[in-house]
Amino acid sequence: MTDYILTNAVIVTVDPARRVLFDGALAVENGRIAVIGRTEELIRQSPDTRRIDCTGKAVFPGFINTHNHLFQTLLKGLGDDMVLSDWLRTMTFPAARFLTPEDSCHAAMLGCAEAVRSGVTTMTDYLYLHHKEHLTDGVAKAMTELKIRGVIGSGAMDAGLDAGVCPEITQTPEVVEREMTELFDRYHNSEEGRLKVWAAPAALWSNSEKMLRMLWELTSSYHSGITIHVSETPFDRKATEALHGCAGTDCLEKLGILGPNVLMVHCVYLNQKDIAAAKQYDLKVSHNAVSNMYLSSGVAPVPAMLKAGVTVSLGVDGAASNNGQDMLELMKSTALLHKVSTLDPTVITAEKVLEMATIDGARALGMEDEVGSLEVGKKADFVVFNPYLSPKSIPMHNPVSTLVYSSTMANIESVAVDGRFILENGVLTTADERKILEDGYRAAEQLASRAGITNRGAGHPWCSVYAENR
Repeated sequence: MTDYILTNAVIVTVDPARRVLFDGALAVENGRIAVIGRTEELIRQSPDTRRIDCTGKAVFPGFINTHNHLFQTLLKGLGDDMVLSDWLRTMTFPAARFLTPEDSCHAAMLGCAEAVRSGVTTMTDYLYLHHKEHLTDGVAKAMTELKIRGVIGSGAMDAGLDAGVCPEITQTPEVVEREMTELFDRYHNSEEGRLKVWAAPAALWSNSEKMLRMLWELTSSYHSGITIHVSETPFDRKATEALHGCAGTDCLEKLGILGPNVLMVHCVYLNQKDIAAAKQYDLKVSHNAVSNMYLSSGVAPVPAMLKAGVTVSLGVDGAASNNGQDMLELMKSTALLHKVSTLDPTVITAEKVLEMATIDGARALGMEDEVGSLEVGKKADFVVFNPYLSPKSIPMHNPVSTLVYSSTMANIESVAVDGRFILENGVLTTADERKILEDGYRAAEQLASRAGITNRGAGHPWCSVYAENR
């Protein structure tokens, strides 16, 4: 029996034909999409089914974030105006030493709640530090409570001390293997399949060959995936070459970490050989435009990757190098960054950015048969977009253009995962949002205090490098 029908909507399917149905309807049954068609047809087929009127609204597939560090939600705004190496050495790594499982839970609750308000239905986390046990359990607890679809990326570091890694947050391969095995057994494919566990070693330059090979073997044994920072900055490539004798996809080839379940993150300094290898081995990419701009890392060669046929998805990255979890902001920033950097307004369109945020994100996570588009039989993960909730979004001549270039988080009226509304009419339904905000704020203050971070409140100096020229 059909659970409910969305009626009178503009349905942007992102299906293989890229259909956009005006006056469309979508029926949900047992958490999956049962029928998509015209409103009149679906009402005639199921006259007694509950209807949700979406007149004047658009329905999109749920957005898929393929890279994040949710613990950094507590560090938001503390890493301004730094390059990656300084940002890691002076703020992120020192704070990480004092992170507790409770902190990781509060951070994940806060980050996921913000992400849901920007239309995210699938969240990929990447907890690359483990100075104590059960930090990842806090992330799993938050994803479970909020009912979001989640990829729990559990990371590791056992190298990179010369490059700024704190010894306190490193682990031996033996300890990591034991803890990762426990995580796989506890959470992989749990919560009716909503939660997955992936390996997420921090970077090629911060992990030994022994660690990386072990994680790849463990990942393969559980038929899961591995995600890793690759060629984020010139420092990244130089440090990787110093440790492994090569960088980029050459390093992945050397280690045998190859295949469609490998998700490379950032990839700002991939060269043509790297891009060709990514296509050859079907390596996926998570593009993090806002983070790359915030840390002045550079502009990833995304148009070249797309032209070569590489799957490129979108990642908001951690809030300490983005200052938000806003997928809508990321979509617009991605389009504009590549237009201006290439001086070509056609190099990436609004439609392509939406694909990167939906079906390409699903491909990057091996979920394209289940989510990423609105098609019969797929899981009912979708977003209801109401242009009337913000003057910025009126008029909505083209729903995709409006979403990418003229939207705000206020426009995200409802969000469903497995057909269940986790945000309904602007209200988070699975948790007390006020409590999430208060707990997150308190945890952030306490973590910064324990870590001795003074770059906040009255301790943050006014920074205007051109003040003397006034």
